[in-house]
Amino acid sequence: MPWDEECDVLVVGSGAGGMTGAYTAAREGLSVILVESTDRFGGTTAYSGGGMWFPGNAVLRRDGADSDMDRARAYYHEVVGNRTPRALQEAYLDTGARLIDYLEADEGFAFITYPWPDYYGRLPTASATGRHVMPAGLPAAALGELRASLRPTLGEEREGVPLAEDLQAGQALIARFLLALARTGRADLRFGTKLVELVVNEGQVEGGVLRTAAGDRRIRARRGVLIASGGFEQDAAMRAQFGLPGGAEGAMAPPGNDGAAIRAGMAAGADVDLMDQAWWSPGLMRPNGRATFTLGFNGGLFVDRQGQRFMNESLPYDRAGREIIAAMKAGTVTLPFWLVFDSRDGGAPPIQFPNQPIGDLEGYRKAGLLRSGATLAELASAIGVPATALEETVKRFNGFAERGEDADFDRGGEPYDRAFTEGRAPLDTVSRAPFHAIAFGLSDLGTKGGLRTDPHARVLDKDGKAIGGLYATGNAMAAVSGETYPGGGNPIGSSMVFAHLAALDMAASASGKAGQGVPEKAGAA
Repeated sequence: MPWDEECDVLVVGSGAGGMTGAYTAAREGLSVILVESTDRFGGTTAYSGGGMWFPGNAVLRRDGADSDMDRARAYYHEVVGNRTPRALQEAYLDTGARLIDYLEADEGFAFITYPWPDYYGRLPTASATGRHVMPAGLPAAALGELRASLRPTLGEEREGVPLAEDLQAGQALIARFLLALARTGRADLRFGTKLVELVVNEGQVEGGVLRTAAGDRRIRARRGVLIASGGFEQDAAMRAQFGLPGGAEGAMAPPGNDGAAIRAGMAAGADVDLMDQAWWSPGLMRPNGRATFTLGFNGGLFVDRQGQRFMNESLPYDRAGREIIAAMKAGTVTLPFWLVFDSRDGGAPPIQFPNQPIGDLEGYRKAGLLRSGATLAELASAIGVPATALEETVKRFNGFAERGEDADFDRGGEPYDRAFTEGRAPLDTVSRAPFHAIAFGLSDLGTKGGLRTDPHARVLDKDGKAIGGLYATGNAMAAVSGETYPGGGNPIGSSMVFAHLAALDMAASASGKAGQGVPEKAGAA
């Protein structure tokens, strides 16, 4: 079969997973072609906080932060349970700290601790400060000509916010990988190049068919193909096929995340799992019809169609999203639902981190997404809920706020609840007229169903056997955390870990040692 070109490793996708896989492969001496279907590198990572949940790593230890690996392991296993293979969980837990060591051996990488409570704070093994690190920032000018190739933040891309002069969070992580890959001299990074088919010969993936503006190209990958393309967040038909709650209008992923590479893997015989799952969040409804990831509620209360509270509004966002989905299935919540608040902040919603600028509130009012009333009864009429019920709900909530204890949903009972209110319970009375309500929907940070893998990130078929030459990570891989979100940095952290393990496995394939266990040392320094 004719090939247009060849490489050792073909990486599909340019978020943290794709970048880690490409960098590891290149550093281990392999030639790499990394393809990105859109016109910018960075994937969803470029929009993100860039955090990594890597318990026991050197950055935490240096800063005297929580680095107890035994407690972290017990916590993770209790949260995730048996929904995913224990060996897969162990691979994640055992590799994160080693990956930090591997990256820090390159002076181009630097990390900082960022205290961020674990998301199941009632468990005795949870950490109130988290096991969370982030990339250190760097000046945008350090990228030089590569600056134009970095996907902007959501605010820059969707709201026209000026480009930052200093790169932070996910932007800094992708930027550091772009610079590091350039230094290896072994990586060819390409825009506008989309995997549409895997080439399989006698059960072995040998390469892929890549669609470009100039036509299709066939690229042979001598060691393997790593699918790190993100999930199927932006494909409405695929979401419907697998019964994924919410819609593409609530997805926080770039437009290229349409599941094409996952479908290519399935066509090659791959098994899938968790296809009805995502990393969920409440989503502030925008005048443009989107519902965007929102966290940091320091006031207000959510109400259902009966004007009653139905959850702890300050839950970690994935748990909050799952409460919303449960209420939708029970028929008590329809989208949009409402965040009720008062005028203590001049009528601004009590939201600290809307993920992109909220903008002019008048636009929300014109779109029917922000409504007000001189009294709670008037507000109830404006949002279509029973007035008596809303009045009673707010009265009860205000009593909890005055006592500093939420007897219904225990808002403020876990460290994460208090992360945005300087340690106090996020309970303020809703008592200053006029009263307001702003519309919310369901958002997601990405789907988490994808190709099923073993601990080396090798893709498995329906019989549980590895498909030779095919690897997956990130939201293209069935998530190691199953139906839970243990802590901030799990999506990016696991994406990086399994990309790293995939590249190491490909590097080991020349000596016939691929798939023989997670190495004690994660590659050469």
